[in-house]
Amino acid sequence: MAGGIFAAERQSGFTHLLDPNKKWFNNKRLHSLITLNAWIVLLLITSCTNGYDGSMMNSLQSLPQWKDYFNHPSPSKLGLLNAIQNIGSLAAYPFAPYLSDGIGRRRTVILGASIMLLAAVIQAAAQSVGMFIGARFLIGFGLTFAANAAPMLVSEISYPPYRAPLTATYNSLWNLGAIIAAWTTFGTFRINSTWAWRIPSALQGLPSVLQIFLAWFLPESPRWLVSRGREEQALNTLAYYHADGNPDDPLVQYEFNEIKAAIEFDSNVVANIGWKSLFSTPGNRKRMRIIIAIAIFSQWSGNGIASYYLNQILTDIDITDPTVQLLINGILTIWSLLWALVASGLIDRLGRRLLFLSSTIGVLLAWIAQTVSFAVFWEHGIPAAAHSLIAFIFLFSAAYGLALSPLIVVYTVEILPYHLRAKGFTVFNFTISLALIFNQYTNPIALAHLAWKYYIIYCCWIAFEIVFLYCYVVETKNLTLEETAALFDGKAAIEEITGNGFGSVLHDGQESSTEKNVAQLTEIEDIRRDSQSMTKKA
Repeated sequence: MAGGIFAAERQSGFTHLLDPNKKWFNNKRLHSLITLNAWIVLLLITSCTNGYDGSMMNSLQSLPQWKDYFNHPSPSKLGLLNAIQNIGSLAAYPFAPYLSDGIGRRRTVILGASIMLLAAVIQAAAQSVGMFIGARFLIGFGLTFAANAAPMLVSEISYPPYRAPLTATYNSLWNLGAIIAAWTTFGTFRINSTWAWRIPSALQGLPSVLQIFLAWFLPESPRWLVSRGREEQALNTLAYYHADGNPDDPLVQYEFNEIKAAIEFDSNVVANIGWKSLFSTPGNRKRMRIIIAIAIFSQWSGNGIASYYLNQILTDIDITDPTVQLLINGILTIWSLLWALVASGLIDRLGRRLLFLSSTIGVLLAWIAQTVSFAVFWEHGIPAAAHSLIAFIFLFSAAYGLALSPLIVVYTVEILPYHLRAKGFTVFNFTISLALIFNQYTNPIALAHLAWKYYIIYCCWIAFEIVFLYCYVVETKNLTLEETAALFDGKAAIEEITGNGFGSVLHDGQESSTEKNVAQLTEIEDIRRDSQSMTKKA
């Protein structure tokens, strides 16, 4: 299969330009690296807002104070309360990429944070279920702008060796937001008033407060600056944060020339303009097939049940004490964060393909085990089956955290060329929201009517995910954004970018990793055609 060809080790396009004797602790401008990573942390907390929301809603369903205030919502109303945030996201998607590409990544993050802060205030002050729903719609609306721009900016300003782990950490910190929400709600549970749920609702706006006041000092994306003709500012940004302020550093020149060549190629050669361009070429169709698939897989792998309806599962297995439910949810969020961060740190060691396959295989095994445990308890009422179900939920979370949590954002961003990145990432987020809305509406109703039998559907679906990922995921570790994007566009794109940008910074006798992939791309296409031919004959 195509992905298997790229599973072999390859030389990075930039590693030979790094000084092996220069570590973070002996860098002449250590404060620049520290400042850069501090700014990146400010962007990473955008994901915390999303994770906070899911965990908060999961926890609120265990709070008598919240259920009483909103008259014990029915399964359909509960589905709307959960899904409305993603409906708000859908409303903003048509505008998000144009803002990210138009006013810049940094200002788009600030705009999204401002909307979310306003929404958090309204949510905490809600006097009716309609007001609560409206606030959650606004949270989703603002989150779309921030979540579209933030991970792209992380990827585009990171020091190259740290780009993949940091971008992978973005989605991993969904779990950090979930931890804060779970334990905040656990702490406010004993407040005998509406403040038991108003305090967690208000705290959802805290990351936005930090971003509104501090994001003005963030460096803007060098790729965005080059696309706007501000090449000198882009070069200075790269030099300041990546090379001790030296604009003539080989790494800086490599990045700068590569960015200019890739952007020029995207705009002049490929003419990637408009939404139609996402599907207009074979390379772009390959990208979108993978991006849409992993977006769906990230939400339809059973995680939606544990993320939003864990309390219903626990109730079904006779764990009805709100304190116990909140405690299990809180511990599960910490466990999930741990595994997601471990995977983020291993992304360039093990590679995307291995992590994707390991994750989905583990998810399938854990889900099958959950299905059996749930069925045994439901049919025979054996307490040990209920306890084993909880254990398998934790194993499922660990397997999910290996790839389906940390990798989906970094992989999406890195396989998209600059001029498609904002629009392609919007399609990715749009697909996630659609998948979430479907889950949030159907899961509570299906669980109420089918109980453990509903799990069988996911068993079949996750098995399909494994086959798809095995066939189509391409290995991209240790490549720059431009090199990775070129893998999908074939020989012409690689030669164009290589000829314009890479040659001036390579040492004599060295060859860019994208040049080496020209032969691999030809081989891949031959194998793909042979595979399709054999499939038709079969």
